[in-house]
Amino acid sequence: MEIDLATPPRRSGPRPTTTGREIPHDQLDGFSPAEIRAALVEYAQALPNVFTGPSQVSEPSSLALRLRDPRGPWEAFLHPSRDEFGHIHRSGFLHLTLPRAVIPPLTEAGWIEPHPISRRPEWPDTIVMLYAPRDESELDLVIAALHASWQQAADLTPPPHEIGSET
Repeated sequence: MEIDLATPPRRSGPRPTTTGREIPHDQLDGFSPAEIRAALVEYAQALPNVFTGPSQVSEPSSLALRLRDPRGPWEAFLHPSRDEFGHIHRSGFLHLTLPRAVIPPLTEAGWIEPHPISRRPEWPDTIVMLYAPRDESELDLVIAALHASWQQAADLTPPPHEIGSET
């Protein structure tokens, strides 16, 4: 299924409850079922040049998504790491960087919220919490967003009119 992140579907139901704090910035309800999280992790681990392990910037139980050959711009990474572009938490939500063009539509449609740390000037304003997918259709959108994050970090970002469209 092709997902256009510039015009995403509205996420059903209310936004999940989050801590709203810099640390920890956690999602508190609306978690992923185990099989949905497992499918998300499987997709992430299959991305070219991605390796996984404990996060360098989050709790050790979150699964870092790191690039062997990071080429993207400064705003494509979760600092102070130079190669971690996102991580998946045990309950299925992600912290990751996204191309700026897709942040407003994904926020409006109820899929993401800015990470509070991104208000600081020394952190990219591209860091977001992507809410945990609760079913297969939500997983499709989350995978499209993860793909856009990976493209940005690998410096494979397509032109703005193609961002978020998986082909």
